[in-house]
Amino acid sequence: MSPKSISRWLTREVDSLQFSNPVTCVYNPLIYARKSHEAYLERHAKQGIDALFLGMNPGPWGMAQTGVPFGEVSLVRDFLGINETVNQPPIVHPKRPIEGFACTRSEVSGRRLWGWVQDRFKKASAFNKRFFIANYCPLVFMEESGRNHTPDKLPPHEREPLFRACDEALRRLVEWCQPKCIIGVGKFAESRALAALGKTERAVGTILHPSPASPAANRGWQKQVEKQLKDQGVHIPTQNKSGT
Repeated sequence: MSPKSISRWLTREVDSLQFSNPVTCVYNPLIYARKSHEAYLERHAKQGIDALFLGMNPGPWGMAQTGVPFGEVSLVRDFLGINETVNQPPIVHPKRPIEGFACTRSEVSGRRLWGWVQDRFKKASAFNKRFFIANYCPLVFMEESGRNHTPDKLPPHEREPLFRACDEALRRLVEWCQPKCIIGVGKFAESRALAALGKTERAVGTILHPSPASPAANRGWQKQVEKQLKDQGVHIPTQNKSGT
C-alpha cells in the first residue's frame, strides 16, 4: 500500500471509534486537511530512506491546522511548499479553531523540528531523500477546557482499538518506506514503534521531543538531538553550528 492508501485506510479505521470524558472533542486532520496531508505524502514520502521519524499525534497549532506532522504553518507553506485548502471538522472546539494556513499561532514543537530540518538540509528535497516524518496517531483529543489530551492517557477500552489500528498503519508505512531505522520523537513514539514492529532487523531509537513542556527541550534542543542521532549512527549535515 502507498502512504496515501495507508492514510485513507487508517482514517476509516479510527473514524468509527468513540471516546468519552474527559475527551469532549476529537479532530481528524486526515479528513478535513486531506488535501495538504496527501500533498505532503505524495511530495515527501520516499522509499529506501535512512530513518523514519515518528511523532505521537497532531498538535493544535501544527498538524491540526495543516495536515502535516509537526506542521508549523509558515514552515509547511514556505519550506515544504504546501498551501492547500483546509476544511472544518464536524465539531469545532471554541478554544481550538481550525484556520488552516491562515492560522497565526505558532506550533513550537513544529517550529523546532522543521526549523532544524531547514537549518541543516537547506532544501526539503535534500531531507526527504533520506528521512520522512510521520505521526503514530492521527487524532487530536481535547478536553472541555481545550486542554490537549494525549492518546496514552485514554482508558484501556478506548486506547486499545485505537492503538491496534495505528500499529497496523505503522507496520504498513514501514513496509513501504523500508527505513533503516525508526526514530521515535519522544519516548511514547519509541514505545509504540517497538510494540508495533516487535522483533525487527531495523533499529528503533528515540530523540528528545521538541515540546516546550519539556524542560530539557528548552535547553538547546537541536544540539541535544544531533548528539542523540550521532550516537545512534544517523549522520546529519553540520554546516551551521546553531544550537537553538
